[in-house]
Amino acid sequence: MPLARRLGTFDAVAIGVGSMIGAGIFAALGPAAAAAGSWLLPALAVAAVVAFCNATSTAQLAAQHPTSGGVYAYGRAELNEWWGFAAGWCFVVGKTASCAAMAWTVGTYAWPDHARPVAVLVVLVVTAIDLAGITRTALATRVVVAIVGAILLAVVVAGAASSPDLAAVVPSGGPGLGGVLGAAGILFFAFAGYARIATLGEEVRDPARTVPRAVVLAFAVVIVAYTAVAVTVLAVLGADGVAASPAPVAAAVAELGHPALDAAVRGAAVLASAGALLALLAGLSRTTLAMAREGDLPTRWARIDDARSTPRTATLVVAAVIVVLTATVDIREMIGFSSFGVLLYYAVANIAAARQRGAARRYPRILQGVGLLGCGALVVTLPPASVGAGAAVVGIGLIGRVVVRRCGTGPELC
Repeated sequence: MPLARRLGTFDAVAIGVGSMIGAGIFAALGPAAAAAGSWLLPALAVAAVVAFCNATSTAQLAAQHPTSGGVYAYGRAELNEWWGFAAGWCFVVGKTASCAAMAWTVGTYAWPDHARPVAVLVVLVVTAIDLAGITRTALATRVVVAIVGAILLAVVVAGAASSPDLAAVVPSGGPGLGGVLGAAGILFFAFAGYARIATLGEEVRDPARTVPRAVVLAFAVVIVAYTAVAVTVLAVLGADGVAASPAPVAAAVAELGHPALDAAVRGAAVLASAGALLALLAGLSRTTLAMAREGDLPTRWARIDDARSTPRTATLVVAAVIVVLTATVDIREMIGFSSFGVLLYYAVANIAAARQRGAARRYPRILQGVGLLGCGALVVTLPPASVGAGAAVVGIGLIGRVVVRRCGTGPELC
């Protein structure tokens, strides 16, 4: 049975923003500064350009294919089922890692000495909210976005009022192109939330109009917020200070000497990461649902809770995997691993969008070309361990599908 269409434009934008204002702004700036040094802002610009191109491809595809599954469904429709499977598998792998990173960030900010137990607990709470229905998810996300946005605005205002060292924002010296692209690959992790809107296409009212508009609006809001916060943190801490801190936004506020705002920032980090996890889990479960419907994952995972119109089984399966990762893996490994899977996912989106013709086209093909080249460039500059692990997991998924198809066992035996 189909999912109910209950989300409007404002809900869709809130879910997209909520997916991006999370661990990216509170955790990714440190590793990115370690790679790019004072060239952090150019790296952010590179990530934003690639993300914008990917966003327009996603919006164009979503208008033509208003269903759950995002690029998994688009790849199947515009290319073939193998392209679709590759995109879906990369998304599930990459975003499951993202969810673990979000949960870990909650634990790190909320109770550093007990980060893992807190992270596991927040996954369980978020899962319960998602299972209550998509309107509950949208409402919770709106509340989180409003609170976190207000606190980040306060950080930017406090930084601007403190006579910051704006010279620290200007690139000097630098790690070279490889360092900038490597940092951009890490920061790309923070921008990929607009895809949540597309994966929820089956639950959006008037999706051909709502989804493309919401994708672009959510991206615009987040790039402004990220740029303002990155400038503030760099001006207060300097590139070395940002790189040395596991919580650079909180460190910048502490440097400014605002104890109350420091506590608020830590609370915002917890809320933002939990909100991003909430939206990510919703998107992941819908992609898992779409893949199960087509037999690319066990068909029993496609069961719908009739009362709440939620993919209950898919949500529980994804949540169980996130709990295991959260309890065992370091966030620094998760960010690079996540970026690998998501960049491949958007590479398929750009290829699929470039194939569209006629009335389906909304944006120039040059954007899809830039997006595809950007995805490739950022993938090869990710940490080797992330690339190796990501390639291995993606390869296992593709080989597994080959085996199942050749054996002819069918998904009913899964």
